[in-house]
Amino acid sequence: MDDIKPKDHAETVALFRSEIIGALCRRDLDRGELSAELRKLSKQRLRRPGDDKTVTISVPTLERWYYRYRKGGIAALVPRPRSDRGRARALRAEQRQLLCDIRREHTAASVPLILRTLVLDGRLPKSAVSPATVRRLYAEQGLDRVPLRDGQGAHTRLRWQAAAPMALWHGDVCHGPAIVIGGKSRSLRIHALLDDASRFVVALEAHHSEREIDMLGLFVRAVRRFGLPDALYLDNGSTYSGVALRVACERLGVTLIHAAPYDAPARGKMERFWRDVREGVLDWVGGVTSLHDVAVRLWAWLDQHYHQAPHAGLWGRAPGVVFSEAPPRLDRLDEDKLRVALTVRERRRVRRDTTLSVGGKDYELDQGFLAGRIVTVARCLVDPNDAPWVEHEGKRLPLRTVDAVGNATRKRPRRRPGAATAPMLHVPFDPPGALLDKATGKKPRTP
Repeated sequence: MDDIKPKDHAETVALFRSEIIGALCRRDLDRGELSAELRKLSKQRLRRPGDDKTVTISVPTLERWYYRYRKGGIAALVPRPRSDRGRARALRAEQRQLLCDIRREHTAASVPLILRTLVLDGRLPKSAVSPATVRRLYAEQGLDRVPLRDGQGAHTRLRWQAAAPMALWHGDVCHGPAIVIGGKSRSLRIHALLDDASRFVVALEAHHSEREIDMLGLFVRAVRRFGLPDALYLDNGSTYSGVALRVACERLGVTLIHAAPYDAPARGKMERFWRDVREGVLDWVGGVTSLHDVAVRLWAWLDQHYHQAPHAGLWGRAPGVVFSEAPPRLDRLDEDKLRVALTVRERRRVRRDTTLSVGGKDYELDQGFLAGRIVTVARCLVDPNDAPWVEHEGKRLPLRTVDAVGNATRKRPRRRPGAATAPMLHVPFDPPGALLDKATGKKPRTP
């Protein structure tokens, strides 16, 4: 059995005091004998808990301890905290308020930096207060740096988890080491979607970029395989903040959630997963020369290790087991609904040669009458390789990639039926002549 020890320094001090005057409290003392015993004790040199030097204790202090111990026992000898603790008595009320306001607005600033700045600009006298005093003031007001790191003041962070698999997916991108392909260094970005309740990875891919279209493609492939989640939890990067992703989630009935800016602990599950990915795969891809080689290593590590290994966040259960035990969900998704949700539309002006640009590529129309006009161009992001189309007056007009060489020998399309011009007739029209007639008083021509 472990030894019973004082619970804190205050109880240690109370035990020290009771050892000094405890014997006196148990004796039956005659008149004047207490004063004599206290004077004897005041001459002894004692070492207080935590001190390196010995000290003597005055008679009034020993007498105060004596009567407290007789009345309340050892609990009455516990040191009492100062009534003005944390109030920084050396500072005026307005100075304390100034220090607190600065900490609330500039949470990353250290106490020495705050004091040095206030002394330099004359708002605080030099050596008016020590950094330790200011730290106690901040702790008393709930403004110490640890709870302020999440940007919400004295905020209590709790461990949380979704109620069941498929209730919430996390999405994020990890920057891997650059790989050399064809003698050129290329960036490596690992995209992943992680189920919150089971820690099961529903999608994991390697790319050279971190665009919104990459995220949408990853999401589509995961949804086709596992179905729709209830919510999607992402950070505030440009990859996850586009209009297309927001509109697609609304159309599919998926709640889109963004973490608070600069709050990395709120994304702890993804950060922990990325640490495993680095230790298991990314730290060992130095000789890899293609995205495919990175991808197969990621899939092998995922299937043969991660999904089968016990996870501390799941009380030792494996992510694959937890995800597979979840009851099946009603399928709310079909391919048509997915394509409608991921169809984006933009306004584009058709050039005079009936071509227009979409996604950095030039396409052409057969409808020559649309040259020079602004039209609505639609494309489906389910498969970025599908050709876009033009929506005009309720009709879907196909677009095809421009073939300039083929157009040199291609027969020109006819104009829209009925658009042939009538024989040209002469219509009198003479602006200077009209002004001249007005100046000379000539009557206007009868219509």
